Amino acid sequence: MRKRLTMRLGTAGIGALVAVLAIAASPAYGMTRPADPAPPAGLSGLEPTGADMPTVGGNLGNQHYSGLTQITRENLDELAPTWRTHLSAVAPASANVGQQTTPIVVEGVIYVDTPSGGVIAVDGVTGDAIWKWDKPAYGTSTTRRGVSAGDGKIFTLAGGNRVVALDQATGAEVWAVQPTGANGEDLGRVGKVATVYYDGVVYAHAADGDRGAVVALDASDGHYLWHFFGGPKRGQLFTGLDGVTFDASATWGPVQADGTDCAEEGGATSWMHGAVDTELGTYIMTFGNARSCTSSQNASGRPGDNLFSDTMVAVDARTGAFKWHYQSIHHDVWDMDNVHPPTLADITVDGEERKVAFYGSKSGHQFVIDRTNGKPVLPVTEQPVITDSRQHNAATQPMPETRLLPDCVEWEKLSADNIPGNPWRGVPNYNGYQADADGNLVFNPDSYVSVDEPFLTYPAGSSGHREGCLYDPQFEAPILSTTSQNGGGDWSNNSYSQSTNLVYFPYGTNPVAHYDGAAANGLRAIGQYQTGGILAYDASTGEVAWRNHLGTDMSHGQGPLTTASDLLFVGQIDGRVLAMDAATGDVLWEFQTGSGISGAPVTYEVDGEQYVAVIAAGSTNPYGGSVTQGDSLWSFKLGGDYTTESGSQEGPATAPLTIRRPVGGAAVEGSTVGNTVLLARSSRTADDAASRDSVSQNGMQPTHLRVPVGTTVTFRNPGAETFPNFPNTKAHCATQFFEGEFNVKLQPGETYQHTFDRAGEYFFNDCTDPRPTGKIEVYLVPQDQPGALKFTPGTLQLGSETGLFTGVDGKVSAHFELPAGYTYDSGAVLITPLSSTPIVASKVTANKNRVIVRFDADDVDNNVPAGEAALTLRINVLNPAGVQEQLSSTATVPVVK
Repeated sequence: MRKRLTMRLGTAGIGALVAVLAIAASPAYGMTRPADPAPPAGLSGLEPTGADMPTVGGNLGNQHYSGLTQITRENLDELAPTWRTHLSAVAPASANVGQQTTPIVVEGVIYVDTPSGGVIAVDGVTGDAIWKWDKPAYGTSTTRRGVSAGDGKIFTLAGGNRVVALDQATGAEVWAVQPTGANGEDLGRVGKVATVYYDGVVYAHAADGDRGAVVALDASDGHYLWHFFGGPKRGQLFTGLDGVTFDASATWGPVQADGTDCAEEGGATSWMHGAVDTELGTYIMTFGNARSCTSSQNASGRPGDNLFSDTMVAVDARTGAFKWHYQSIHHDVWDMDNVHPPTLADITVDGEERKVAFYGSKSGHQFVIDRTNGKPVLPVTEQPVITDSRQHNAATQPMPETRLLPDCVEWEKLSADNIPGNPWRGVPNYNGYQADADGNLVFNPDSYVSVDEPFLTYPAGSSGHREGCLYDPQFEAPILSTTSQNGGGDWSNNSYSQSTNLVYFPYGTNPVAHYDGAAANGLRAIGQYQTGGILAYDASTGEVAWRNHLGTDMSHGQGPLTTASDLLFVGQIDGRVLAMDAATGDVLWEFQTGSGISGAPVTYEVDGEQYVAVIAAGSTNPYGGSVTQGDSLWSFKLGGDYTTESGSQEGPATAPLTIRRPVGGAAVEGSTVGNTVLLARSSRTADDAASRDSVSQNGMQPTHLRVPVGTTVTFRNPGAETFPNFPNTKAHCATQFFEGEFNVKLQPGETYQHTFDRAGEYFFNDCTDPRPTGKIEVYLVPQDQPGALKFTPGTLQLGSETGLFTGVDGKVSAHFELPAGYTYDSGAVLITPLSSTPIVASKVTANKNRVIVRFDADDVDNNVPAGEAALTLRINVLNPAGVQEQLSSTATVPVVK
């Protein structure tokens, strides 16, 4: 039997208490420190978590593994929501949505960042708020990734680069500090990364700025203990456990003529929290890519390996003294840092017990590193790679013997029969891969990439050109490669199951073109599919055990949680929580929360009942504004009986995600521009040198053209007849991908016309330089057919006989009467009152006069309210002339739940 924290303060009382204490912005040195640090209940090193989950990593080894077993594969159909709390609605209320955080649980109370960047304590059984800390005088840090607990406090981050301690029972502010080094050093921008507590010490990581440190503070009053920079100070020497002393700053090249030191100007930052090896007394942290002199993608001014960028570093947890390091990428020019939280475990390799750290994310590699010395446990080789002399690329890169994700993009044939194709397919024209007459993408050595050839050196056995592989070099010309700064594992946590001995690795697929000056550390190729999934690999061998490419990006906070009953829980950016078989990867259970998920689930136990909780607040990675954001904290248990306002347990389906990387610029109706696209122009009207032969991403004008089905669009390479002063001077292409509808090369003044006879999105780019990309959106205007729609039976019996959402079963059937001579073509969907995402039919039967459409009731239930509901059926048809049209009809039907 667990005793839960039950202290409550009224909202007004909390606000007054926090307001009084929020001014404490400096160390409270006069406070008395407890005789001994007091860890939160359930804090463990590598032991599975039990009733509580007191760190964002589950345990201090970031295993995200629970020993709880009440929820099993056999009773998953009984798992249902027991409460939902809208965090922003709790006073002090706000309208904020969106957050990337993972909750923690201590003594049955959930502590989590709010969408506004505050902190809230929520009763894990009832969902009632216990206290909320928000809006201090110095402001909050809005993007947050987790809090920590210890010594009766909750540790968070706030505005002005502050680390803050709150009273665990009341939310009252105990101390707030702006950390600086022992000699007044600026430690960087502390404001995002989850804090970590262990043995009276709070660890905070600086990110976002050019240079940032990991800093350790005394938990009693926040005073400075030590710090460690990813970019070392000039001349700083490090001596590891092996007795070897080295000057890390020497790996950044010499100080530049103007006095700039690349290591100290930018260096590397630590984007995610670290792990504590309690047995060895070590704090293990990861640092990101080199970000300085002149940009992350131009390394001409920083020759060398650039330590400690792209490096896992182990230090003494109490003193910060250096122990060892392992660099996963030398001299990074791709923003390919491996920065997810390191995961620690004790495993057996070749019959020997080894203490390891699993390391690697964006690269799609997983390095299994010995925690006692920083050496690889599983084989790693230094493999030769292509180099560019202007970039000072390293001649070799460390490659694990086993690979989790593909090394290279796939240059697949352009064809309507090949949609969407391989998840790692490359956009045509990048890297000189251009479509031949049959749509095959074939390397053209005379394409734009030829400008780099004098500077490139190829290793023996190479194809002699850049194929879009990991670590392909670039300089000024865009070179597409995988896995990218937005792919691989990025910053989602892993999970290690002590039951299966598998490591669970969520990933995204998002190839990126790199070149000097590219925004956001690389151009995610416009028009490509941004997808992802999760895989599991054997911790002892590195071999992939299973892979489930679920279809949405899972590299941006969609961290997995595994349990001793061999279940894996994970959230999706489309709002779904999944329960999967941890041994096989099969999806066994799913629940729609109604808003995107960008953090890991947690599980806990109170009074003998196991709960699973997740915050569904949404984020923007990598789908931008198409992600449905929210403020909901959900909790589930066996037999949970919570229902939403619609009478269903689930939330409505989230808005459609923009899976394909979108073009820039607003949509332009074709009729307003003569249904004409100008190739390789950055402006539709400017007759100047800056606009001609554009290589910018918006170098198709307009970038987004909307036309109805049946429209003929003209593609023009504008010459002197259009721009008499500054016409285009080069040939330019309109290569449509990935269907391969057209691929034309036009000289200045030439045009090409194409008639679009089917609805869809048609992306195209230029073979002269692949960056200019446009899209033709071809749409159908729904034609209302009053009275054509009928549901059978006339009353929809939704809801569940069991009272749980898992018991919703059956079909919803609709009949749509067709006009004479019309035939069904495609796209039968149901438009519902509660969601902007159409429900796709599970079965369509079409005859001469009628279309019979069936939908799964469990897809409909959470998107339709009880009572009278207006439902619209929309279908694509062919008219008597064989031209595609769209028909719709609406019926109002009684809904019973």
